[in-house]
Amino acid sequence: MARDKAGPELDRELDGLPPELRWREWMRRVEAVLFASAAPVPREDLARVVGKGVAVDLLVADLAADLEGRSFEVAKAGAGWILRTRPAYAAAIRAAAETGEQNLDLGAGDIAVLAAIAWHQPITRDGLKEIFGKEIGRELIGRLHERDLIGTGPRSPRRGAPYTFVTTERFLVAFGLESLQDLPDPEQLADAGLAEGGPS
Repeated sequence: MARDKAGPELDRELDGLPPELRWREWMRRVEAVLFASAAPVPREDLARVVGKGVAVDLLVADLAADLEGRSFEVAKAGAGWILRTRPAYAAAIRAAAETGEQNLDLGAGDIAVLAAIAWHQPITRDGLKEIFGKEIGRELIGRLHERDLIGTGPRSPRRGAPYTFVTTERFLVAFGLESLQDLPDPEQLADAGLAEGGPS
C-alpha cells in the first residue's frame, strides 16, 4: 500500500466519539484495509487510518479477538498482517469456488529447492548444487520466480559476485508463516516424509 491518500476527509482522531466507540471505529478501519489488500499490510500503513500514537498492534490484537469463531482470521505475515480464511475451511472453498491463482502447483522438487533457499538464504545456484549434488535447472528456479516465492538477493561476495536467491513475502503468506523463524526444522520434515529426495 504505502500511500498516504487520507486527505482532509479522513478524520483520524475521531475526537467527537466516546473512547470505546473511537477504538471500535479504528478496529473497523484496520479490518477494512486488511480486507481490501491482497498483500500483508505493514504497521506504518495501518497507522495512517487511526489516531496519532494509537497502538496498532493492540488494535490488531483486539480485531483478532473480535474475529474469533469466524471463518477468517487476522494473521501476521512478514512485516504486516493479512485477513485469511482459517485452514479448517480450505476444503469448503475448494469445493465451491475456483481458486486458480492461489494453487501454487508445486512438485516435490520445487518444494525441496524452496525449502533449501528458505533455510540457507541468501544462497547461490552453486550453493544449491552443493546441497542437492546436482545442478538446479533454470526451469525450476523460473517456476519459483513466476509464483513470486523467491527473488534475487544480494550478490555473493565470492569471485564473480553471483546472484543469490531469497524467499519473498509471498512465500511467507503462501505457507502461513509469520517469519522464517517459523520454518519447521529439517528433522521435522524428514519425520513427515517431506525432506527426502531432491529436485527433478
